[in-house]
Amino acid sequence: MGEEGALMKKAIVLLSGGLDSSTTLAMAHEEGYELYALTFLYGQTHSREIESAEKLAEHFDVDEHKILDIPLEEIGESSLLGDEEEIPSHAEDEIGDEIPSTYVPARNIVLLSYALSYAESVDADAIFIGANARDYSGYPDCRPEFYDAFERMAEKGTKRGVEGDPIDIRYPLIDMTKGDIVEKGTELNVPWELTWSCYEGGERACGECDSCKLRLKGFQEAGLEDPIEYR
Repeated sequence: MGEEGALMKKAIVLLSGGLDSSTTLAMAHEEGYELYALTFLYGQTHSREIESAEKLAEHFDVDEHKILDIPLEEIGESSLLGDEEEIPSHAEDEIGDEIPSTYVPARNIVLLSYALSYAESVDADAIFIGANARDYSGYPDCRPEFYDAFERMAEKGTKRGVEGDPIDIRYPLIDMTKGDIVEKGTELNVPWELTWSCYEGGERACGECDSCKLRLKGFQEAGLEDPIEYR
């Protein structure tokens, strides 16, 4: 394939507005894909990360950015859905030891299924997701074996797959530490000030939830200062 053809490849990128998804978007951009970003309102307690996703999509000249409303709070239970359960805060060395209450049941299965349908509809070659299994919160749908299984399912259950041209499921951050991710994103000029990782909304991040702690750990490991404000 020539250079012009390579530039016309299409990719769906799951874009939440956080550290991992913004770096993944930058990596797909660097590879020359025509970008289709997919962001979800799934019943989160706030929409702050959606604002970040919109700004990031604009920054990276995404060709199409869809924001889908899928109310998982009507069927699922999680401290990220609704505002009745307190969001937990674990010690840094305890994060990932068990599946926390912030786990949204089968979330990545649902989101990837939407992405797969979108990919077939626009004839995309790949789906990118910023899953990470090194420094993560213990979610079962952030592990390599899950993505291996999803790839096999996608190959067997889509028109593209059964015709011998399966959509590639890409998870380039899976073995990276948060420090590695910050370094990679910095190398690709991710505008960290536009990103949002905190499980809580507001103008400033809490600095106490597991997501904030993992983010701060990443910047510390990379020897950089996080540009967003914390309470």
